[in-house]
Amino acid sequence: MEIIENINKQIKDKTVICLGSFDGLHIGHKTLIKNVMKKSKKENLKSVVFTFSNHPASIIPNKPEPKLIITNEEKIKILENIGIDFFIMIAFSKEFMQMKPENFIKEVLVKKLNVKRIVIGFNYKFGYKGKGDANLLKKLGEEYDFEVEVVSPIKNNEEVISSSIIRELILNGEIKKANKYLGRNFSIEGKVIHGKKRGKNLGFPTANIYLNNNYIVPKMGVYKTKTIYKSNIYNSLTNVGLNPTFEKNKEVSIETYILDFNEEIYDENIKIEFLYFLRSEKKFSSKEDLIKQMKLDVRAVKE
Repeated sequence: MEIIENINKQIKDKTVICLGSFDGLHIGHKTLIKNVMKKSKKENLKSVVFTFSNHPASIIPNKPEPKLIITNEEKIKILENIGIDFFIMIAFSKEFMQMKPENFIKEVLVKKLNVKRIVIGFNYKFGYKGKGDANLLKKLGEEYDFEVEVVSPIKNNEEVISSSIIRELILNGEIKKANKYLGRNFSIEGKVIHGKKRGKNLGFPTANIYLNNNYIVPKMGVYKTKTIYKSNIYNSLTNVGLNPTFEKNKEVSIETYILDFNEEIYDENIKIEFLYFLRSEKKFSSKEDLIKQMKLDVRAVKE
């Protein structure tokens, strides 16, 4: 897969392009991409996914930028595994924001990317002030000789699967449902940092990770997780919270107790996959009560 980060890059082969933000790369997004792969093989076209390296909301005044569900690096890995030929991931800028929909189609998709088919979701908007939509694409397709396919929303019991819904599920601790909608386990990746060594003193040494502020953080509590370190996968127990039993922290921390593991991994990167919510964080009356509960939590993870 070739990664393109320059809007002036040209593709000589004829292409089928999937357009979208793909900020969650969930099962709805994957349906679009699978359609692209199918058309690519059937019509002998190069497959392209076109998105932005930053969320458009990041440069729009007075519009909060959504927290990350997935990093660009993770997107690249997933799309490589799917088999996409080109992944176009350019920076969304003020200049791009002001581009008229017709100019985006003509100057970028037609002239530079040699598009012959476009695949979009049912609610896709593009161009200045989001004035471009499926109807405009179809109209311009007749002029510039490309076809447009609009994919219906993917639903679960009448609920449309979207990145905003998945963020809400994660914030509410509904990890199992969020994972179902993502088509993979929600994960957070970060560098292991030095903590206050409270876990070690309790007999449960934890790996504290540096929290990237752009990541969405699950509801505070204790989760069954899997921790990936140097391609090895370990069962683990992860606490997201403020450690109320001790001196209350001002910032949320993520601490993971990795079962059957005794290596020193400070400054190393680990990936934590969240499987399901075990219990809410609580303040225990004594250190002994906390240890007792942690033993129950570990037993639950093993089972």
